[in-house]
Amino acid sequence: MIDKLSWLPWSRKDPYINENLDPVILIPGIGGSVLEAVSDKGHRERIWVRLFAADHEFKTKLWSLFDPETGKTNSLDSRTWIEVPEDRHGLYSCDILDPSLVIPLDIVCYFHNVINKMLEWGYQEGTTLFGFGYDFRQSNRLPEVLERFKERLKTAFLSSGGKKVNIVSHSMGGLLVKSFLALHYDDFEKYVNSWIAIAAPFQGAPGFILDVLLTGCEFVKGWQREFFVAKWSMHQLLIECPSVYELMANPEFEWVRAPLLNIWRESYNEAGERVVKLDSYKPDELLPILTEALADNTISYAGSTIPLPFNKAIFNWAKETQKLWHSATLPPGVKFYNIFGTSYDTPLDVR
Repeated sequence: MIDKLSWLPWSRKDPYINENLDPVILIPGIGGSVLEAVSDKGHRERIWVRLFAADHEFKTKLWSLFDPETGKTNSLDSRTWIEVPEDRHGLYSCDILDPSLVIPLDIVCYFHNVINKMLEWGYQEGTTLFGFGYDFRQSNRLPEVLERFKERLKTAFLSSGGKKVNIVSHSMGGLLVKSFLALHYDDFEKYVNSWIAIAAPFQGAPGFILDVLLTGCEFVKGWQREFFVAKWSMHQLLIECPSVYELMANPEFEWVRAPLLNIWRESYNEAGERVVKLDSYKPDELLPILTEALADNTISYAGSTIPLPFNKAIFNWAKETQKLWHSATLPPGVKFYNIFGTSYDTPLDVR
């Protein structure tokens, strides 16, 4: 539960600062960063996350198409572009994802409690505590994102007086860090003291991602869904997101038991009787299944019908990203902690 008093700015006490602490950068997972749509006239609007008029603005500003030449997914609205706010040294983007809410709700709090607790311990925003939000639609190895991250690492290193940085990443944020490690090894070695990866899907998140690509996903449950982005709207966005394809089962990973996609298929036998058969597909057998399932998928945007099938160009891009991750090695002297769940029974079962 969130600390309801800490939500109110006037409830905060004078900060305690411990100058002996090493700097920390917090990196959220998919959907964990505030995104703003900036118009060609300079108007800014928080487009993610918001709980009112969310679905309409989401489809208008965030629906995208992938450009295989650049590896970037671009919004269909050519008059706006998406930016991650850098307020509070990056912490604003991953603290409370809808700061306009008067009543605090758990669903819009990301690192909120973590940030408040770290401030109590003596961390100071902009000196020893930083955040790094990113556009979750984009590839985890997009060059401009990794350049931004390098600058954030450098800033944290210099602002703290030359102390190496501790990175705390959650979920897909761990894949962004691994991309940086693979492509900016020297900078990682120079600036990083330790890396704590929490629930990072290093081998992919096949169950979740196949569900996303075939049916969409919901970030909220219960009555709050009525105020948020529809599952179908989210589905149509994520089909064009490289980051999602990069979360498919990693073919470079040596599976003890490969994850399977199970599909019930209906057919008729020679006697004309209806029969149902369960077919199973391994990670390297999914391409024709996903292609078939999304062959006729379309969206209507600005009076036009746009085909939105399974994107093989993104699929190929993602395979190259996964090969890159497989080649990453940790510099000597950098401590690494991989925290992940080992049981569905209780969140206390971790390794």
